[in-house]
Amino acid sequence: MEDSIAISVNDVSKNFRLPHQKVTSIKSGIVNVFRNRNKKIEVQHALNSVSFDIKKGEFFGIVGRNGSGKSTLLKIISGIYRPDEGGVRVNGSLVPFIELGVGFNPELSGRENVYLNGALLGFSKKQIDAMYSDIVEFAELEKFMDQKLKNYSSGMQVRLAFSVAIRAESDILVLDEVLAVGDAAFQQKCFDYFEEMRRSDKTVILVTHDMGAVQRFCDRALLIKNGKIIKVGKPLDVAEDYIAENVEATNNSQKQKNRINEDLSLKIKEQTDNEVNIQFKFSELNKIGAYIGFSIIRDGASIAELNSSKVDLDTANGILNYKLRTDLLNPGSYELTVAGFDKDRRLISTSDERVRFIVKGYDITRGAALKLDDALWSVPIKREHKQPGSDQVIQPDN
Repeated sequence: MEDSIAISVNDVSKNFRLPHQKVTSIKSGIVNVFRNRNKKIEVQHALNSVSFDIKKGEFFGIVGRNGSGKSTLLKIISGIYRPDEGGVRVNGSLVPFIELGVGFNPELSGRENVYLNGALLGFSKKQIDAMYSDIVEFAELEKFMDQKLKNYSSGMQVRLAFSVAIRAESDILVLDEVLAVGDAAFQQKCFDYFEEMRRSDKTVILVTHDMGAVQRFCDRALLIKNGKIIKVGKPLDVAEDYIAENVEATNNSQKQKNRINEDLSLKIKEQTDNEVNIQFKFSELNKIGAYIGFSIIRDGASIAELNSSKVDLDTANGILNYKLRTDLLNPGSYELTVAGFDKDRRLISTSDERVRFIVKGYDITRGAALKLDDALWSVPIKREHKQPGSDQVIQPDN
């Protein structure tokens, strides 16, 4: 193993046997063993010949949809699971932050859990005493440290666990879905910590569904699907493939639901580099003087809305098109929804259908939806002038 490599994963495979019979007693368990001898057992192939290397000092992202094999892979890297085939070599000390509450006792207080978890990470009591205030301050739990952990919310628990984990003097840190539980303020603290990790050249493995974080922090990323590696490369390329996979799955799910209101529907006819061509179909709206309205959704919130109130639907023959300029949007995944309104702006028709589209490219913002024109920055020009009857030069403030 080269000295420049922190982790080497070689042809790793992992399978799980899936039981389909409920065992309620020792007797039923024994009986089921004999019954199942001639029955075919379902096997889940969680990982299939996975191989890749992570360099020392690299911030490495692992992404994939739920059930793709990400957590199984991390547990094998962390030594929690053993692979059925292949192997993993780790060059240096590793601290995993994989599952919420691992190493914590819900019957102990937050304070006692800090000392317990710190001891599991190899800290002495004297070392924990020295860092205790920093741990509590980072977790923002000063008022709750003497309460039992079972009374904490999931967000409070993950903040405390993460605050302890990052104190470990390890060469490699493994983080699984840290950003999924915390609030916005905690996420910002995580971002600040990630920046610190990048500057310190520590090896970090980050599993997340936040493609903005992947593009912002990761040097490389890996996309896994059905236990197989789909792509390893630049964060932007991997993020775009991941978003495309989710868009395809969502649109297919919408088609399978078959709950589209026959009076009103929408679809994407075509997408180019700069436009999304949307087609709306309706049958009764023009007869009552109504109009169509649609929303652009990003992360569950409407970022823009438009209606056809200035269009004569009688001439549309049941079909209306709209060209949406995507150069107004930052890269990411967006949804479109449609509704019908009467002339008094009252909602009269909706569709369960939602369609998604992707805007590709590199987002230099922190996940904002709308793109502002960066060519409009300007530097104020300082103008000098002399005061009448004096040689003194006056420089006005800008």
